[in-house]
Amino acid sequence: MAGRADSTVLAGARVVLPTGTVENGRVTVEGTRITGSPAEGARTIDLTGHWVVPGFVDMHNHGGGGASFTSGTVDEVLTGVRTHREHGTTTLVASTVTGEMDFLAERAGILSELVEQGDLAGIHFEGPFISPCRKGAHSETLLRHPDPAEVRKLMDAARGTAKMFTLATELPGGIESVRLLAEHGVIAAIGHTDATYEQTLEAIDAGATVATHLFNAMPPFAHRDPGPIAALLEDERITVELINDGTHLHPAALGLAYHHAGAARVALITDAMDAAGFGDGQYQLGPLAVEVKDGVARLVEGNSIAGSTLTLDTAFRRAVTLDRIPVEDVVRSISANPARLLGVYDKVGSLDPGKDADLVVLDADFALKGVMRKGEWVIEPELG
Repeated sequence: MAGRADSTVLAGARVVLPTGTVENGRVTVEGTRITGSPAEGARTIDLTGHWVVPGFVDMHNHGGGGASFTSGTVDEVLTGVRTHREHGTTTLVASTVTGEMDFLAERAGILSELVEQGDLAGIHFEGPFISPCRKGAHSETLLRHPDPAEVRKLMDAARGTAKMFTLATELPGGIESVRLLAEHGVIAAIGHTDATYEQTLEAIDAGATVATHLFNAMPPFAHRDPGPIAALLEDERITVELINDGTHLHPAALGLAYHHAGAARVALITDAMDAAGFGDGQYQLGPLAVEVKDGVARLVEGNSIAGSTLTLDTAFRRAVTLDRIPVEDVVRSISANPARLLGVYDKVGSLDPGKDADLVVLDADFALKGVMRKGEWVIEPELG
């Protein structure tokens, strides 16, 4: 059931604010925004026994609902966006995968229109500027060095909507590309990399601020050769992406990242592909064939993990119930931190008055019961 919540008070829930959790709290919505006090005659919804948290912000997502952000039509992209909204993601960045430069520039043009009309929060280019040694589910024949001129071509094609590039910064042109992105306010993310510890620090000093799905598609930690993982975890300038689907990370790895980086430097992401919210079967990820079985996506050739089928409501629930991460820390990781990185924290990422009325209602067991985006119920909680 969906509808505009013109003047609504959500009362009785545990409300997670930047300052902590308020028991028996309330959130007031007027039109599209959260307000400090209700208007006369406002409708009250009793959410006793529930949680109200900010809408989720996913900064790394390739699709869902059977639709690909890399190759789908506009309608298909919107299907993927709606699928993730129904799982609590009210702000979403569309991620591409490696392809021909002209194709990626064309996709940037299509996706930028959806950013401009408010359906997407930006574009993330994952590839083609990544290492063949750590390519994961990217076509090796299409990989290339991160030439700043080609990075600039994609930035221009995105018409100011490019939010992030994932780069193997140790490759020729990598450091120069990081500097270019930093100068233009675009996130330079280190990922799909074979960099050493020292090379990673050089990229951070040049302006890189994000680790693309930490631990995955990079050399493992070794006590005499700590590689990029140690550098990314220890440097306070870096926010680390984590895919909490039970496949990409052992719970101990997730716990290590939270313990060492702290909740202020973690961003929970999906890295979702088409099958998220859709089901098992055969799919394409760029030019590569993918089989999804029991919810795990792998390349048909080579068996590499090919993104995830994760939605952020599942990531949230796992983090709280299985990984025992405090709710307030999970909220920071899944809403506030990515919103700050994307430069939209003034509008989303918390339940502060004046921000967009983007929120998620969870029951006592952290199962999703309601989603509101800009004052509109995507899923209205069925109570009583």
